[in-house]
Amino acid sequence: MAPPNNESNPTPKATATAGPKIATAAATAAKASPASSPPPCLFSLKDGELTVGGGEAAKAALLTGVPGNVTLTPFAAVFDPNTAAPRELVERAVANARRGAFLGFTLPPEAAAATDRAACRVGWLPGPRDFLSVFRFKTWWSTAWAGRHGRDLQMETQWVLLEVPELAAAGAGYVLVLPLVQGKFRSAIFPSAGNDDGIVICAESGSKAVTDTDFSRITYLHAGDDPYTLMHEAYLAARVHLGTFRLIQEKALPPIVDRFGWCTWDAFYLTVDPAGVWQGVSELASAGLPPRFVIIDDGWQSVSRDGDPPHSNASSGLVLGGDQMTARLHRFDECPRFRSYRSGALLRRPPETFYDKDLPKAVIRKAAEIENTGKAKKKAAAAAAQGGAVDLSSFDAKIAELRHELEKLLAKKDAVLGKLCSANDVAGGGGDGDIGLKAFVKDMRRRFPALDDVYVWQALCGGWGGVRPGATPLDARVVPARPSPGLAGTMHDLAVDRIIEGGIGLVHPDQAGELYESMHSYLAGAGVTGVKVDVIHTLEYVCEDHGGRVELAKAYYDGLSKSIAKNFDGTGIIASMQQCNDFFFLGTRQVAMGRAGDDFWFEDPNGDPMGVYWLQGAHMVNCAYNSLWMGQFIRPDWDMFQSDHACAAFHAASRAICGGPVYVSDSLGGHDFALLRRLVFPDGTVPRCLHYALPTRDCLFKNPLFDQQTVLKIWNLNKFGGVIGAFNCQGAGWDPAEHRVRGYSHCYKPVTGKVWPADVEWRQREETSAMANATSYAVYRCQTEELLLMTVHSEPIQFTLQPSSFELFTFAPVTTTGGATKVRFAPIGMVDLLNCGGAIVDMEYGSGGEMRMKVKGSGRLLVYSDVKPRRSLVDGCEAEFEWGSGGKLMVEVTWKQDKDGVSDVVFHY
Repeated sequence: MAPPNNESNPTPKATATAGPKIATAAATAAKASPASSPPPCLFSLKDGELTVGGGEAAKAALLTGVPGNVTLTPFAAVFDPNTAAPRELVERAVANARRGAFLGFTLPPEAAAATDRAACRVGWLPGPRDFLSVFRFKTWWSTAWAGRHGRDLQMETQWVLLEVPELAAAGAGYVLVLPLVQGKFRSAIFPSAGNDDGIVICAESGSKAVTDTDFSRITYLHAGDDPYTLMHEAYLAARVHLGTFRLIQEKALPPIVDRFGWCTWDAFYLTVDPAGVWQGVSELASAGLPPRFVIIDDGWQSVSRDGDPPHSNASSGLVLGGDQMTARLHRFDECPRFRSYRSGALLRRPPETFYDKDLPKAVIRKAAEIENTGKAKKKAAAAAAQGGAVDLSSFDAKIAELRHELEKLLAKKDAVLGKLCSANDVAGGGGDGDIGLKAFVKDMRRRFPALDDVYVWQALCGGWGGVRPGATPLDARVVPARPSPGLAGTMHDLAVDRIIEGGIGLVHPDQAGELYESMHSYLAGAGVTGVKVDVIHTLEYVCEDHGGRVELAKAYYDGLSKSIAKNFDGTGIIASMQQCNDFFFLGTRQVAMGRAGDDFWFEDPNGDPMGVYWLQGAHMVNCAYNSLWMGQFIRPDWDMFQSDHACAAFHAASRAICGGPVYVSDSLGGHDFALLRRLVFPDGTVPRCLHYALPTRDCLFKNPLFDQQTVLKIWNLNKFGGVIGAFNCQGAGWDPAEHRVRGYSHCYKPVTGKVWPADVEWRQREETSAMANATSYAVYRCQTEELLLMTVHSEPIQFTLQPSSFELFTFAPVTTTGGATKVRFAPIGMVDLLNCGGAIVDMEYGSGGEMRMKVKGSGRLLVYSDVKPRRSLVDGCEAEFEWGSGGKLMVEVTWKQDKDGVSDVVFHY
């Protein structure tokens, strides 16, 4: 074992304390490794320069001007062979140990004392060098950012992927810089304040009472020749080292990942009620698109504001998101709208007979008028403060008038529900005596037997404002919310404003487990099978008196994990507003699914009329690039969308190949059933890809949002082929000067791109790796319905995409069969589906020259065949087929209900 590299750039203090510890750990690691003399670490730190490479290969400088208090420690030097990680993961981490090292620092000798927030400039990034990074643009949400210089970095960067092309041949063409958790501190990367290409690593505890001087393992470095494998290896090493989380391959996925669902949020916002939920499910089921899961989003809980009477409920007057953010949970069961439901009520009187499905939209529109008038008043008041003459009384009168109209609409809505759910109304029988949420969920399952899962919304701390003190047996106290200094440059956020305004009713961390058990045991007893946990990064605002952000997070995530395991089969959770490394390193022991992007916005909340278009591309890019790191911990969830939105097909294409769940948030009566049938099978399942969608290599260091030239391309894998999705997302993105996401109208224009088989990362899964060796591929273009043939030496397919448009390319390896007739054959799939290749269940090349397929779905099955078959059979019966020059072979199949929709198709030659 080579001596620790940090000896090359020591401070006297660091050398004296770190040397013996590292030597002992290194010796232990050497014994644990199969090799008696492991190869030296790829990273070295000498004479103020951090390099990667060495040995017979050349070196590349990653940082220059590294100060003396910065340390570098090989992974093998601190590897603990007694780690509790599974043996397979440990062996893989040890096998790649030479590729990893910890970059850290100690406080310099001149530092006055230990600190709760230590920022160290670890050097300068010698440029230009292409990098990809992800940073937090809000407390809860992260996005991608590419650059070439250290000054291009943004605040709160969660990781940086450096391209090192000069070392590609030496197996170190990429380097990941990964801030970690160390002890009671978490870390992030920041640009130097001097705008001089300096790189700053900031470690913070979140509490003045939690301080330290040693941050020598606060960041991890990993080098590799494949960016996707590199990400996996790096997070695997972090998992073995930290032992605080589990990787996605260690956990079961929730069943909803393979199913179609509906979320109530955009249909009702905070006014969700039983009749409306029933109506929404009924509309989809009646169209042959039965939701297999429903998410009852925010609005179902029992919440109140501090000034309300102790046990009153504020939910009846809340409409739009934002109104509820200072309200607190005051009981663990449902609000009166759901609590008053009586068993059998909607079985006997379905909402189609009495429910005005336009009423929720009218309520939302009226509330939006009030909100917009309030914004106009604030704008006018600001103008008046600058010396303008403005009469604000007209705004007050208008708001009062609109509020009166809203109250009438809400009263109408409540009257209908009150009559439906009254004791007199259900006295005639038809129920079993249950009431409230339990009765409603049970009735839903009776009426809609395909409905497997019902999830409900919650905030990590209970409600948006936590738990109301004194309202429950738990020890809850209102804690003032204070943002971390590192969030100072993030985007303005209404949620943050409201949380700071009201503080958080924080249940003592010792009782976090009781909080979740109280909530979830009740929900499980009511038939609820999972929760969407939102507002997760609230904890960092209220950690000062609770041991800091890491310790507070551990307490809450431990309680949450245990409750999910006990009450929701260990998988019934979607994490949301969680996109910070604290959560992923500390909170994913049980969580296996989480949001990969920020919210789906059907329009710009700040009023840009073009936002209805450009926000969709921003959402898609966030999901794609965030999946690079989040996919190591969880299955990325690309969020809901609306099927009747102007960019619905754009969203649908990405969801079809994202590898996660597919669900919509359609308003009542607002569905595009034809589009949904391209996503969903008649039984409510979806043709899910094997992997999770990721950007292609040629997109990794580009800006597909506003560089005016890059098409976002994402790849994924099916059982018998691959798929590339190409999306024109140009037109919006982060503005570092204005600290917000905004439109770039000059970029909203057509862009060109190219695609070839190598864009598919075939080797990222063992079961598809052999497809990388094919000499030719059949390629199907979803939008143009063209079938093309490509070899590995072919010129790429060129294409042009209009703004907010897409193309899907399905690649299927061509196989030449034996027998009397040589046939070149490739299965494409059910082309009436967006992810057509995902419908192929099985494929067999018979010894007698026949091709046997099992496919799920109905409609057109397309394959490539350079020879016309003699006959085709579908489920044993002769079936007509079409075959044309170019090898396009098509046959119709129908849905086989008794076979779960699967048809047997045989082509004879």
